[in-house]
Amino acid sequence: MRIFPATTISRRDALYSIFGAASATALSTSGSLATTWPVPQITITVPFPAGGTVDQLARLVQPGLQQRLGAAIVIENRPGAQGSLGAAQVAKAAPDGSNWLFVFDTHAVNPALQKLPFDTKTDLDPVLLIGTSPHVIVTHPGRPWRTFQDVIAAAKKEPGKLTYGSIGTGSLGHLTMVLLTKRAGIELTHVPYRGGGPLLNDTLGGHVDFSIASSALFNTQIGSNAVIPILQTGTERAGSAQKTPTAIESGYTGFESYAWWGVFAPKATPDTLTKRMRDAIIETLKEPIAQKQITETMQITPKFGGPDLLRTWLNAQMSLWGAVVTDNNIKAGQ
Repeated sequence: MRIFPATTISRRDALYSIFGAASATALSTSGSLATTWPVPQITITVPFPAGGTVDQLARLVQPGLQQRLGAAIVIENRPGAQGSLGAAQVAKAAPDGSNWLFVFDTHAVNPALQKLPFDTKTDLDPVLLIGTSPHVIVTHPGRPWRTFQDVIAAAKKEPGKLTYGSIGTGSLGHLTMVLLTKRAGIELTHVPYRGGGPLLNDTLGGHVDFSIASSALFNTQIGSNAVIPILQTGTERAGSAQKTPTAIESGYTGFESYAWWGVFAPKATPDTLTKRMRDAIIETLKEPIAQKQITETMQITPKFGGPDLLRTWLNAQMSLWGAVVTDNNIKAGQ
């Protein structure tokens, strides 16, 4: 089976400061100067709580976009329904360049998971596939497990007792665990959260036995031993988890799973505006300091794919993971 394509509040504030400084410093040497944008303010909707990876990306590019586009950039966190509330808001917005949507992997799963007030394929125009990151399963240092085999042994002794958290029902982390536990022949209890920030807080607090998210979410905590990685789902070992085996290495042939991040706009947003927005995001993220943040700190592999690639990617993800939702009778809020 081949599967293609996830701090505390005080730490979150520190991240904002670092990311803002990174973009501002990079721009001081940039030759890209802003020209007039058709509206004075741009709202980037992040359909998850503050502190998660989507929020971090939006705030990382915020200063650079203001400089390059010549408009004020406002980040609006609108969490709920696995990211679909924020997506619905942007889908209904005017296509005048004032509204943009940063999404996570749940965007492709939501149509199979719940009835949406918009059409994922036609009511939002694809702008940019930012990048991907493998998933990693971690546990609190106070827990006794250090390998996935330890987890399997414990789960078989007490089926359903052990818990794992994800950023929410239908996230690729959740669906990855559904498939992985099936192949391992074990039963774990899923604890869904409303985004990466809340999941990370409870993981650090030891409130769940395990958590799964993108390596982008856990990389810093793995490096500081605040959490212990026990399995990752890329084809190669990534980031600070170099000593942690992949699912393939652990005997799960062909098992791959990647989180992803993208940007969308309301349907019929002029191509000239989507191109300018896409170019401005790419330019900002290619500046040396910002690039270091996404590739080293966040462990995201940049793709920088345009509308055609993102559309193709979205359709494939909807087909693949939608089937997992249907086959396993997964419901919203589960």
